[in-house]
Amino acid sequence: MDMAFEVSTPGLTAVFGPSGSGKSTLIAAVAGLLRPDFCRIELDGTVLADTDASIWTPPEDRRAGLVFQDARLFPHMSVETNLRYGLRRAPHGPIRFGDVVSLLGIEPLLDRRPHTLSGGERQRVAIGRALLAQPRLLLMDEPLASLDSARKAEILPYLARIKTNLRLPVLYVTHAMEEVARLADTVLLIEAGSVAAVGDLPAITARGDLSLARRDDAGAVLDARVLSHDSVRQLTRIEAGGADLLIPLIEAPIGAGLRVRIPAREVILAREAPSAISIHNIVAGTVRAVTEDAVRHAALVEIALTRGAFLARVTPDAVMRLGLAAGAPVLALIKSVGIEVLGDRPPAFAAD
Repeated sequence: MDMAFEVSTPGLTAVFGPSGSGKSTLIAAVAGLLRPDFCRIELDGTVLADTDASIWTPPEDRRAGLVFQDARLFPHMSVETNLRYGLRRAPHGPIRFGDVVSLLGIEPLLDRRPHTLSGGERQRVAIGRALLAQPRLLLMDEPLASLDSARKAEILPYLARIKTNLRLPVLYVTHAMEEVARLADTVLLIEAGSVAAVGDLPAITARGDLSLARRDDAGAVLDARVLSHDSVRQLTRIEAGGADLLIPLIEAPIGAGLRVRIPAREVILAREAPSAISIHNIVAGTVRAVTEDAVRHAALVEIALTRGAFLARVTPDAVMRLGLAAGAPVLALIKSVGIEVLGDRPPAFAAD
C-alpha cells in the first residue's frame, strides 16, 4: 500500500474501491489495529502515529468509534446495556445517551436482546454504542454490506442525521454508490493500494477518467435547491450546478436544499435544440473532456456548467458526428423522471 491523502474535518469521507484495494486495511491502520512498517496519521493536529518519530498511540487511546459489517453486540446483554457498555468506559464528552437513542430511533428497543432485532436495528445499536464511546473519529467498515435493500433504505436516513448533527469526521468504507451519493462530502477513491483520486463528491462523480464513470450506475451528484412548484404540471423547478432543471413534483419548501443525481445514461447530447420533444430539460453547457470507455464501446463526455458538471455516456459515433471535443458548446437533454432526488442536502459545516 502506498497512500497519502488529506481531507477536511468534520465531514464524511467515503472510502470507495474494489475488493482487495486496501480500504479495510486503511481503516485498521487509522484505528491502530494494524501497525504498518511506515506511516504517519494525524487527526485535527494530533499525531496518532508517526513511525519516523517512534509515535504510536494505542487503539484504546485514539478515541476512534468503530462500526463493522456485523454488529458485534454482546448477545447476553440488552440493547440498553450494550449501549451503556461503551458509555461507561468513555471519557466525559458531549454525546449523551438520550440524544443518541433519539437520533437513531432505538428507544423502543432498549429492553430487547440482540437476537430479537432485525439486521438494520442491530446496526443502529452498534452505531449508537460507537457514538457513546465519545469518539473523535468514526470509522465505518461497510456497515450496511450485510443488509438487504429494504434495511439499507431504513438505516441511511439515520446515518445522514449522524453526519449532520454530531459534526464528527467519518471514514466510511463502502462498495455501494448509493451510499456514497447519499452520505459523502468527500470521496477517497482507492485502487490497488493507492489513492486514485480524492475530492468533493460533485467533482469526483463528474470525472469521466475515473473508474466510477465506467460503472453501470455512473452519474454526477449535484447539490441543488428548490426554486418553485407547479401543481398543475406536477413539476418542481430546481437549481443544480447553475442550471435550472425540472423534476417530478416533490414535497419540499421553496429554497430547501437537495442532493440530486443525474445518471450518465439518462443524458442525450445535441448541437441544436429539437422543436418538439417530451424531454423537459435542455441545458446549455461546454464539453470539458471526452474519455473512451473501451469495454462498453462508448465514450464519457464531461459537460461543464457555470457551477458544476455532469457526465453523458454516448457512442464514439455520436462524438464524431457532433464534433464533441474539449471546449465545444453542447446541449444536454435530460428527462425529468431520470433525475434522482437523493434527499435533503446536508448543511455546510461552519468553520471552527
